[in-house]
Amino acid sequence: MTPARGRRDRTRTPRVGRHTGRAGGESFAAGFASLGEIAYAGAQVSANVVDLRSGLTVVSIDDRIVLPTAGVGSLLLLIEVSARISARDAAGFGIVDKPDAIGGPGIWRHLQAPALPVVDLAVLVGATGDHLATNALLRQVGLDAVRARAEALGLARTALLDRVRDTRGPDDAPQLSVGSAAELTWLITALRRGQIVDHPTSDRVLDWLGGGADLSLVASGFGLDPLAHRTADHGLHLTNITGSDQGVRCEVGILVGPRAAVAYALTVQFADTSLATRLAVHGAMRVFGLDLLEFVA
Repeated sequence: MTPARGRRDRTRTPRVGRHTGRAGGESFAAGFASLGEIAYAGAQVSANVVDLRSGLTVVSIDDRIVLPTAGVGSLLLLIEVSARISARDAAGFGIVDKPDAIGGPGIWRHLQAPALPVVDLAVLVGATGDHLATNALLRQVGLDAVRARAEALGLARTALLDRVRDTRGPDDAPQLSVGSAAELTWLITALRRGQIVDHPTSDRVLDWLGGGADLSLVASGFGLDPLAHRTADHGLHLTNITGSDQGVRCEVGILVGPRAAVAYALTVQFADTSLATRLAVHGAMRVFGLDLLEFVA
């Protein structure tokens, strides 16, 4: 069986109605209403939620379409770096020089260190989506290798397209990354199950994501400490990665609670023409997160 066919078979999980959840009861109604409001206002919304214990898809909103995912695409980069470390490949080790300055998220550009170890760069990417660290790792392992890894995993709608740039010209990829909610949910679920390359590779990636400090989107409703949530807090444990760009908000994660565990992906593409529009998107993503919280807790 080819990797692509295997992945397609694994993602064909039993599916329930778009508004039904545990035990067939109505669920996610508030989230659907809030996401529907921004969709009617012109946003494009894609979401997928899978109950990890039953394997049921409990939310599906245009989850096969391809949308920009901004920094979420760095998840593929982290997988390639982790696989190089597992294989004892030289590209997974060593000290990497700081690349040319670029704006956006991250803390390396505020530090004096002119170079950092590969594993430290992976921590920065997982924790803050650090743009300098992302570009340094891409220079180390190569964008072609990241693309090949994604194809080997059977990902047909999810890809890291380019390095981070302050501006994108006509000869550059139009987006940093793209993805489908269904594939992204499958990917983070497979990481949790140790199915991406092997358990050490998968666990290493999840550990890098465990320090993720961006709880401003879906996770804003979970009440967790943005800077310290590696361990369970009131019975909740979160692992997530986010992406933000002009007119794009995306989050992928695993939320484990006392009663259930879910893998989720939510992407919203919108016309970022006013602060009110942006806040409406953030608000809808938060409501969706509150529904997730109710489902697992």
